[in-house]
Amino acid sequence: MNYPHIFSIPAICSQLRIKNVIICPGSRSAPLTIAFTRHKEFDCKVIPDERSAAFIAMGMAQQLNEPVILICTSGSASLNFLPAIAEAFYQQIPLIILTADRPAEWIDQLDGQTIRQEKVYGNHVKASFNIQTDQEHPDAQWHSQRMMAEAIAISTDTPQGPVHLNFPFREPLYPDHHDFKEVSVKAITSIRPTLKLGEDQYDSLIKQWNSFNRKLIVCGQGVVNSQELEYLHQLSGKFKIPVVGDIISNIHELEHGITHPDVFLGSNKSGLHESLQPDLLITFGKSVLSKHLKIMLRKYKPKQHWHVQNHSVAADTYQSLTHVVQVSQEDFLKRISEQEDTQTFDTQKQENYYHIWQIEERKTRRVLSSFLHAEKFGEFEAVKKVLEALPENSNLHLANSMSVRYANFIGLHPNKKNIKVFSNRGTSGIDGCNSTAVGAALSSSVNNILITGDMAFFYDRNAFWHNYKVPNLKILVLNNHGGSIFKMIKGPNQQPELEKYFVTEQKLKAEHLAKEYGFDYLFCDKRSKLNNYIKQFMEGDDVTKILEIETNADENQIILEQFKADFNKQK
Repeated sequence: MNYPHIFSIPAICSQLRIKNVIICPGSRSAPLTIAFTRHKEFDCKVIPDERSAAFIAMGMAQQLNEPVILICTSGSASLNFLPAIAEAFYQQIPLIILTADRPAEWIDQLDGQTIRQEKVYGNHVKASFNIQTDQEHPDAQWHSQRMMAEAIAISTDTPQGPVHLNFPFREPLYPDHHDFKEVSVKAITSIRPTLKLGEDQYDSLIKQWNSFNRKLIVCGQGVVNSQELEYLHQLSGKFKIPVVGDIISNIHELEHGITHPDVFLGSNKSGLHESLQPDLLITFGKSVLSKHLKIMLRKYKPKQHWHVQNHSVAADTYQSLTHVVQVSQEDFLKRISEQEDTQTFDTQKQENYYHIWQIEERKTRRVLSSFLHAEKFGEFEAVKKVLEALPENSNLHLANSMSVRYANFIGLHPNKKNIKVFSNRGTSGIDGCNSTAVGAALSSSVNNILITGDMAFFYDRNAFWHNYKVPNLKILVLNNHGGSIFKMIKGPNQQPELEKYFVTEQKLKAEHLAKEYGFDYLFCDKRSKLNNYIKQFMEGDDVTKILEIETNADENQIILEQFKADFNKQK
């Protein structure tokens, strides 16, 4: 093997403070694998399944808020990274993907494990680099080092995201042991400015802020720090601004936060949407889960919509965007919440608007606190009790489909402290929910609790196919033996093909998987067992646990419809 430039790649990464590497086994990628594993500064983990590996890397990067290196061999291995790369792209999570490749002259020549890998991830990476095969000349080595440093800078620049480097290698791929040597490199470090608005800009914004009577703050997916929560509390209390967010917005500790919009905005109350139309809409964060909130704001548009983020291009989710305020959330909230009390807007109108939101939120919480279907035991009750039993200082992971929707209907109580909620809502797929939670558990010491449905759980079963223990991972599996969400969606639930082609019945249980990987396993199919099993499930026994709740899909639908009916009866 004669790839001196490859020895410099880990050195560049180490200088730029990257520590974690996920390696998928393969031969063509041997130069990369050897270079990183022989470098003393890296924690290298081997994950055999590329799709799972990429989501595990993403879960780690999400927790650490720093790039994770992801390595695979040539051919279809690289394609299996794509679902996680797309999710990382839309969730703005930094990943550095290093794919090994065949030399250019062998592409499309029917050589083994050879596909068109250059720019294989298309528009779902921030940048893509093809590193030259021949690196004998010093300028070529300088070029590859520069590309590595540039890739890391792009990945960590706001908005963060995945970056791809493709490495064509010729044989021989394996060095003699004495071929490896430490190299001296100088990495290019990016020093980024802190975005702050000038006094004149803030004065202009505050003047506009004070000209609107009905102001609304909507928080999208993201983790809100304690200082931002305090500013939101001041805005809610001092200025009577409704602060709205799904469970994935992480504003559940906000005392007067509106965290159940999907429930009451989906009710049959006449004129409710119109009465909640804002004059000024302020948004933060990424995606919003609530379909009903999006429908309401798209139909009853604000006069102005400001989205606050520290980069320029923003999504126009509600078709009303007028301003992108390029500053940190914390700085914006601080300046707005600490302004002097010199409002020129009609404070009575703002208070009335605030109270409409509060009335609907309180009604929802009242119904939730007392709702229990007298005859039928189902997923709604199980998720509610697990959320109530969550220990403080935990990560809650929500798989897509019904799991995240149940949790969003039910919500977290404000007294639940230091619980961070994560969900793959970038692309909203079920394909990597287990693996993302595994990645989080591998890179954090707190409890990681995953709530998932049976289809998502079994689809991603290779998340556990590796040699690393995750004793801080607990998994609640809602097993109704199929994709029951299709029974609740108007459209597929009216088709004769529903059961066979949409719900896709499956007969698996998680018990055999638990035995295979040495996990503790609990099985519950009755209400009488639930409280005891949840207690055992939450106990810290330093072992991965699975609590499987088996229910009937049709009965789950009846329970959810009963909850909605009970809510609509409330005055």
